[in-house]
Amino acid sequence: MTEGKRNIIRQLLEEYDIESAEDIQDALKDLLGGTIKEMMEAEMDDHLGYEKSQRSASDDARNGYKQKQVNSSYGSVTIDVPQDRKSTFQPQVVKKRQKDISDIDQKIISMYAKGMTTRQISDTLMDIYGFEASEGFISDVTDKILPQLADWQQRPLDEIYPVIYIDAIHYSVRENNVIRKLAAYVILGISLEGKKDVLTINVGENESAKYWLSILNELKNRGVKDVMIICADGLTGIKDAVSAAFPHAEYQRCIVHQVRNTLKYVADKDKKSFAKDLKSIYQSPTEQMGAEARDKVAEKWSAKYPNAMKSWIKNWDVITPIFKFSAAVRTVIYTTNAIESLNSTYRKLNRQRSVFPSDQALLKALYLATFEATKRWTMPIRNWGKVYGELSIIYPDRMPE
Repeated sequence: MTEGKRNIIRQLLEEYDIESAEDIQDALKDLLGGTIKEMMEAEMDDHLGYEKSQRSASDDARNGYKQKQVNSSYGSVTIDVPQDRKSTFQPQVVKKRQKDISDIDQKIISMYAKGMTTRQISDTLMDIYGFEASEGFISDVTDKILPQLADWQQRPLDEIYPVIYIDAIHYSVRENNVIRKLAAYVILGISLEGKKDVLTINVGENESAKYWLSILNELKNRGVKDVMIICADGLTGIKDAVSAAFPHAEYQRCIVHQVRNTLKYVADKDKKSFAKDLKSIYQSPTEQMGAEARDKVAEKWSAKYPNAMKSWIKNWDVITPIFKFSAAVRTVIYTTNAIESLNSTYRKLNRQRSVFPSDQALLKALYLATFEATKRWTMPIRNWGKVYGELSIIYPDRMPE
């Protein structure tokens, strides 16, 4: 520590009756207002061209002070802002109409990204900084990211994605005092380098082939020319939309969702045994062996659970693409594991907010949560070298060498 800093501390202890860390903060808060005032006085000197104690022939002059309250890291602070007669003074240390000097905007956005509600954020600011932020103020702050969100939704994409995942999470949203369920559809792409990237997020209500075609065409309009495999749950109309938008892509029904939906028909006591039997289907070496295993499972359980295996038979054509690939590739494409960690972040929003005030508020939260979740996405997915090599053999004319 320099001697100058030691002198400042000694003067601080002499001036203020400091007995605790809280007393230190109170002292610094008091000094903050005075320091800002002195800096503004220097700015006024520069603006007028003469110091406070000097005479001048200037047609402008000092005209007292106007009190202003600003939010700081030490709480609310009242500062005296010098005024001039012509009202042309533009302070820079704390600008006109500036109400915050604590970078609180970024703190609010960070808390919003972690799933906190506007009420929780307001209470936290009061507890930590000692000033009140209305829910309207917090909403206005988070609205500042909307242009950034729009740019993100329109950014150019890669020409080729070997694998794309589509998944949905449902949220409650209030509209005109009516609460309704909306789905947030997340599209995650795996690049040629094996890295994950959230391509888009859409909040929608009604699934249909027309809806999904518009979403997939949006990807094309942003530069996507080819996709090898599109992995999704049984979203209404998705199969037809994939055929229209990317006719050469494989549509793979998500096996994890397929298993989960099947086990809904099964009593808890039988779920473990049933799940083991289902594994014999999708882990079969060939499609024919998978079909034989499927029929055996259906025959074994049909008397007890007649509806459980119907979906496997009905959707067999979109379950079978996995049989073209080795086990290493299957673990990548037949499940949405790559998107599950992202979904866990999105589900936290549901746990912390039972109802979103609007679909725009939901989209803001999802966008910010996406960036929180993807900070850790720096490495290619596991075994990507094997996956890329195999896809290059199966799709030799579509995968770059």
